[in-house]
Amino acid sequence: MPVAVTTHGHTRVDPYAWLRDRDSDPDVLAHLEAENEYTAAATAHTADLQERLFEEIRARIQETDLSVPVRNGPWWYYVRTEEGRQYAISCRRAAATDGSWDDAAPEQVLLDENVEAEGHDYFATGVFDVSPDHAHLAFAVDCDGGERYDLRFRDLATGADLPDRIDGVYYGSAWSRDARYFFYVRPDVAMRPFEVWRHELGTDTDRDVLVFREDDERFYVSVGLGRDHRYLYVSAGSKVTDETWFLDAGDPTGTFTLVEPREQGVEYGVAHHDGRFFVLTNAEGAVNFELRVTPVDAPGRANWQPVIPHRDDVKLSGVLPFRDHLVIEERVGGVTQLRVRRLLDDVDHVIEQPESVCTVHSGANPEFDTTTFRYGYQSMRTPSSVFSYDLEARERTLLKQQPVLGGFDPAGYTTERLWATAADGVRVPISVVYRNGLVRDGSAPALLYGYGSYEASMDPGFSSIRLSLLDRGFVYAIAHVRGGGEMGRLWYEDGKFLNKRNTFTDFVACARHLVAEGWTSSDRLAIRGGSAGGLLMGAVANMAPDLFGCVVAEVPFVDCLNTILDPSLPLTVLEWEEWGNPVASEEFYEEMASYAPYENVVAQAYPPMLVTAGLNDPRVSYWEPAKWVARLRVTATNSPRILLKTEMGAGHGGPSGRYDAWRDEAFVLSFVLDTFGRG
Repeated sequence: MPVAVTTHGHTRVDPYAWLRDRDSDPDVLAHLEAENEYTAAATAHTADLQERLFEEIRARIQETDLSVPVRNGPWWYYVRTEEGRQYAISCRRAAATDGSWDDAAPEQVLLDENVEAEGHDYFATGVFDVSPDHAHLAFAVDCDGGERYDLRFRDLATGADLPDRIDGVYYGSAWSRDARYFFYVRPDVAMRPFEVWRHELGTDTDRDVLVFREDDERFYVSVGLGRDHRYLYVSAGSKVTDETWFLDAGDPTGTFTLVEPREQGVEYGVAHHDGRFFVLTNAEGAVNFELRVTPVDAPGRANWQPVIPHRDDVKLSGVLPFRDHLVIEERVGGVTQLRVRRLLDDVDHVIEQPESVCTVHSGANPEFDTTTFRYGYQSMRTPSSVFSYDLEARERTLLKQQPVLGGFDPAGYTTERLWATAADGVRVPISVVYRNGLVRDGSAPALLYGYGSYEASMDPGFSSIRLSLLDRGFVYAIAHVRGGGEMGRLWYEDGKFLNKRNTFTDFVACARHLVAEGWTSSDRLAIRGGSAGGLLMGAVANMAPDLFGCVVAEVPFVDCLNTILDPSLPLTVLEWEEWGNPVASEEFYEEMASYAPYENVVAQAYPPMLVTAGLNDPRVSYWEPAKWVARLRVTATNSPRILLKTEMGAGHGGPSGRYDAWRDEAFVLSFVLDTFGRG
């Protein structure tokens, strides 16, 4: 039955509100199952294509593989996979007496996810934390995609799980230095992580102690142990404000000390180094953040001294302290880079990379007292690679590049950076990759991906799955639209709140640029986005439906106005500092109402669409895509092919097993290829 809701004097009629009531209305699950059956029937003719794509994907991947081992104290830790098995196996081997890798050392399996996943259609780990003495493993599992995890503890000497079991935990964890106590996070009924608890290993969980509770519904909490094992940290943060507390990890039952009280709009984070904290902050107008330092015994803001000042053209995004060096993560001109500063004399340098359009990031670096830094590198044509870098000698060594089987040669592909001009004159970067020999006459099909929210950067990375498109003549492009973080903090702020429309018009500008410059044509242009990127898909489909040949919207946040108006829903109050609060502000209400995809479906021709949902999704409720599809079907003037596929046993990330995920990807690609007649 339609539901009428009045807000700020505006009345909205929602004919599909009944889809929210899956617990009380059996018709809801029946509706979703019927949609799945309809989608299966509508795509049955692509079964052979889906199988070919799946086999292509699988054939490029080295199914039995090993990550680059990481030394942590007396052990080398690594993850491996085995052909035919869905999940990873976490292992370790004892280091040789000189600390090196010892081929003769026996392997110890810490956690075989395939064993833990037996009997479950879905399986994911949220916590994986080895104690500082390497004697125990804390791990938390989710078997339905709802992201409430069950925490367990394993004795690594025997492989047996302890009787200590804690249900309903969230991400985030920390061991005390003596490995006697474990700190974990609990979410509230709205899935906001709001409490930190302390558990003493080997005791009844009823005796666990609440050490921190955050009552402000805009804030979420986390807990962690520093790399040097010196301090435990509890952080409370909203989208725009931070507060951090610390405690000597050797005194886990002691009282946490506040670094600096929260101030609206001020963000900061700390990292310990030899009796002082390095502080990354945007205080005092440092929009792109700057680095400061303060004594541990006087941590407040009044004592923060500058180390790296604010720069208008460089976003300072992270700092990793070592004994003699700092590694600083920066973002310049839409590209990531790593800067090394020697603490003895403050001499610094940027680690040079072989490609101008690439992505670099800090890797696994658990050890503090070392001059060796591990980092990851990739581009849209270069597979994910792990490098070891000598911070003093400035020399790097390739430890591993992810193998791509089947004769892949990166020299056969080209990646570059394009720039589109937005409606207000702002230049918007686009990363593209294509197979050599492409003729730019508009005849090539293309897929344009976008996100543009939460300051998340969709950096140019490699995907062997993407080769199934590139080798069929596709151009693959990423639109780095405002609302993301690619071009610094102001790029983000210019795509949120009352500026949110810039995210959508930027994406349209990128699409028009690809068409105008002959990279593709409108009837050959597919677009794709998920979650907040799915909101983007819905918004641009309403704004410029004739610009796109087809749309893939995965777990799309398309009923955003109704969701953000309902504080009882998971994460809504947290989101007010990202989208605005339409409950309190008519201005924000009217702005969201003007672009919310579900609200703005109109009688016009729409392109074909594939829409996905997860029944147990705690981030974007299943009814958002279900309602949107229903409204599109009855409103579109051209009866487009609009398909809805709901994962009935999963959440926001879709299927959990790697083979299931590859089949899911083959299904999505088959939809695009079939739509364009490229199967």
